[in-house]
Amino acid sequence: MENKNPIQVADRLFQTLEVLAESGPTGLMELSSKLSLNKSTVHRILNSLIYMGYVKQNPETTKYSLTFKIWELANQLLTQNDIVDIARPHLKELVSKCGETVHLVQVDGRKAVYIDKVESYTNSVRLVSKVGKSIPLYCSGVGKALLAEMDLDDAREIWDNSDIQELTPHTITDFSEMQKHLKQVHTQGYAIDDEENELGVRCIAACIKDYKGKPKYAFSISAPVNRMSDERIAELARDVLDTQKKLEAEWN
Repeated sequence: MENKNPIQVADRLFQTLEVLAESGPTGLMELSSKLSLNKSTVHRILNSLIYMGYVKQNPETTKYSLTFKIWELANQLLTQNDIVDIARPHLKELVSKCGETVHLVQVDGRKAVYIDKVESYTNSVRLVSKVGKSIPLYCSGVGKALLAEMDLDDAREIWDNSDIQELTPHTITDFSEMQKHLKQVHTQGYAIDDEENELGVRCIAACIKDYKGKPKYAFSISAPVNRMSDERIAELARDVLDTQKKLEAEWN
């Protein structure tokens, strides 16, 4: 169970930012309803965020929306992450070989956050994913690749504190089953998301460990199931493991 934020003002400020990020331009009444706060409180929060430059109000519609200041913060964070610069040439090479979209993620608590994406333009069907978006570890290829390289106690703690949901009929929701699965991932060096997060999409992923052997990043090849047969995954595994080896050697 997560601890409640001890600083109520900060809690409300960030909740407001999160709602605006998800909803886009929003009126005061709607924000008040979504935040379960009275209008005067929400109005004070918005005025504070406007003063700090994170929110703006459209004078014609009177709706509130985020400014690009949040994006600037995110970009500053990404520029400090040299793994993106190191990985990108290798990910591009992987895309040229497989003709599919490749993602790079960083572990962040119980989730993985997309920090880079190299999209393939050779196939007509593309996947909707965005840099900055997070995905649960328990039901994703990148997540399982990361979990498989963690100590069992750490993986168990993440599992126990995750909101385990059966997102598809293929989602693993029992830890004993997941533990067996992770052992196999650890042995073979790569993980497969077999429509566990989204029906119609399969992924193959591998972890990138730091110089201490700790799992910090992972990358994946994602594609619709009609282009990701078991035979093709077996073929892609060679390229994935080769890319993993190159990335760990260069980064560390």
